[in-house]
Amino acid sequence: MIATILPSSTSFHAVGYNERKVAKGVAHLLEIKNFGPVEAMERPTADDLTAYLESYSARNTRIRKAQFHIAFSCKGHESTERELLDFAHEYLRQMGYGEPGQPLLVYGHTDTGNTHIHVITSRVAPDGRKIDHSHERVRSQRVIDKILGNDVVEKARQDMEAALRYRFASMTQFKALMNSLGYECYENDSKVSIKRGGAVCLEVPLEEIGRHFRTDTFDRQRRKQLRAIFSKYRDLTANRRELAGEMKRKFGIELVFFGKTDSPYGYMIIDHNSKSVMNGGKIYSIRELLDFSTADERFSRIEAQIDTLLADNPKMTIPELNDILSRQFKAYVKGGCLHRGGDKRQLRAHMWEALKRNNRIRWAESFSPATEAERDFLCGIGRISVPHMVDIYASRCASYHSRRLDLTDIFDNSTGYIRRQVFRDAGLSIRDIGGRTYATDLKSRVLIDLEAEGFDMTRIRFRELPSQKKRNEPHANKTHRVSGAAGDAGAGRGDNREWEVGYRGDYDRIDDESALKR
Repeated sequence: MIATILPSSTSFHAVGYNERKVAKGVAHLLEIKNFGPVEAMERPTADDLTAYLESYSARNTRIRKAQFHIAFSCKGHESTERELLDFAHEYLRQMGYGEPGQPLLVYGHTDTGNTHIHVITSRVAPDGRKIDHSHERVRSQRVIDKILGNDVVEKARQDMEAALRYRFASMTQFKALMNSLGYECYENDSKVSIKRGGAVCLEVPLEEIGRHFRTDTFDRQRRKQLRAIFSKYRDLTANRRELAGEMKRKFGIELVFFGKTDSPYGYMIIDHNSKSVMNGGKIYSIRELLDFSTADERFSRIEAQIDTLLADNPKMTIPELNDILSRQFKAYVKGGCLHRGGDKRQLRAHMWEALKRNNRIRWAESFSPATEAERDFLCGIGRISVPHMVDIYASRCASYHSRRLDLTDIFDNSTGYIRRQVFRDAGLSIRDIGGRTYATDLKSRVLIDLEAEGFDMTRIRFRELPSQKKRNEPHANKTHRVSGAAGDAGAGRGDNREWEVGYRGDYDRIDDESALKR
């Protein structure tokens, strides 16, 4: 259970904040108490509620910031709103906010993955005195521990014993380790005081900690690895907080900084995998570590990596590249742009063209072309100008045999000449490729050499009727152009466009990574 005391205010702005959440549908008024005539309203507005709290608090004019605003939350949904509300009532009572007549507003929020509620009241008691707020945050933690039945001393001792199982070489490193567990440590004479929530919960003799100092914390290989990790992720993160989050989430490495928030003078590395604490400056100076790149510099580095990947694998497709970019940089390529963290920049034209070409090559290879004629035919309709990059396969794809059986059924169940419409109805078209006759199904990615498979070619030879011949003659004085989906490659053009059966000619589906299934 966590209780977070939020900033005070002269105008009770917390009411407006919560009511705006209600208007958005991500919060609701859970409880209203001791608001006099306002409670009788069907639905009081934020102004109504604020006006009452200001009027109530005016009984003590010496209190300038009368708002008391606190949030209670739990891990995930391990507690219900009702359980949090009961906890809040007891907490407020022990903190001095539970006297009869004390106004109270409670809102339940649903906009995060944690059950949490917000409580708003006044720092003025019903009799007009100011409610004690001395050492408020320390008392708050003590009240929480008391309600939950936490033995803070025993918990601190367990955490300290866990810390002593790590390898560390100095008291500074031990303090960094305890700091990562949520404690503060300071030396007092011959003792080490361990604090949490502003209160000392454990004191340990200094010599007891000293007995655990070790000199074997230096691991040359591990430090080399850490330096490489820091070098990479420093250039891929925007600030210290983002860098520290990535280190902990991905590598189990915690960074504890010393000094001012905006200008730390040093840091320690807690490696939870090897259970050791190291001086960060011996691996990466604080100045180097916090020398974050600009967005343009980061994009340039990612683009350089793309260039390297394409050099290593000239046939890398967009999905394959995005898989690597997603894991390494949280970036992806789409629509000719490189995207990362909500920003984007135009990818170099030659890279984008190469990636689109590789998608089309992968599309052509999905047919498992067995001859150069088949390969060249696919390169034509796929606008591939580098046919030598398309592999020729010794074995056929799985759907090849299924479609071959469909053709066998057509030939067995027909007599004499088989009309082209019969093939069209089966999602197939007949096409001459390099002097060979093929049945094609672009949707299932199949090309079948009919003669090689033993089909009777005389039954499908095209015989043009006189009426068809007359109809197909071009009109005089007019330029006749056959449009199609063949693009600019030349292959697939002509009067006979039956190869388009079952294919919509949408080349963007080939260029777009979404059309490829791996």
